[in-house]
Amino acid sequence: MQKLIKNELTGWKPFEVFWLILTCATITGLSIYWGDSLMGIISSLTGVACVVCTGKGKLSAYLFGFVNCVLYAIISYRAALYGETMLNVFYYIPMQFIGLIVWSKHINAETGEVEKRKMRPYGIALLIVTIAIATYLYGLLLKHIGDVMPFVDAFTTVSSVVAMVISIRMYAEQWWIWVAVDVFSIYMWWSDFRNGSNNIATLLMWGVYLGNAIIMLIKWEKEARQKNAI
Repeated sequence: MQKLIKNELTGWKPFEVFWLILTCATITGLSIYWGDSLMGIISSLTGVACVVCTGKGKLSAYLFGFVNCVLYAIISYRAALYGETMLNVFYYIPMQFIGLIVWSKHINAETGEVEKRKMRPYGIALLIVTIAIATYLYGLLLKHIGDVMPFVDAFTTVSSVVAMVISIRMYAEQWWIWVAVDVFSIYMWWSDFRNGSNNIATLLMWGVYLGNAIIMLIKWEKEARQKNAI
């Protein structure tokens, strides 16, 4: 346990600590100002902690992720975003435990972070085709059951499923997918907020996700290339 805690607390750069504190403080302050719920604020804060720790390759990402998934599923259900709801309940929550187990076996002893890898070109092509076909089919299903934005919801759901799998497999390409998911999710929750909801913390959370995904995309691509070059 002591070794685990030590690994989680070591290896942080000043900018990374500043980024985490800044984003959490901003979300909390604006959420209180706009009158968001306590559930929304906690969901957003644990979500931010999850993606930052994922980018750092820290096991605590899955602990924060579990709390975030439970609360975010409730918020999505209340907003009639059923794709997001099902994604979290039936997929993200169980995957937190799987990810924790897999990552714990691939921690770099020197950095205290998980190892990073690159995918081969045919694997990337397969991901793109899979996401495109699954988005169309799932979008039809969500449209049938009354989702307010079926194909946008379908894209974020399908892409998140794929990204989570390759995240657990420690591939840097996950961050390209997360960037796309974050952009569409921001649009989805902005539309929800504009239509009268008070889910400002959730909208801000996705904005932070996007900024973090861009930063971690650069970090993971660089470290994965260095590892492959060895």
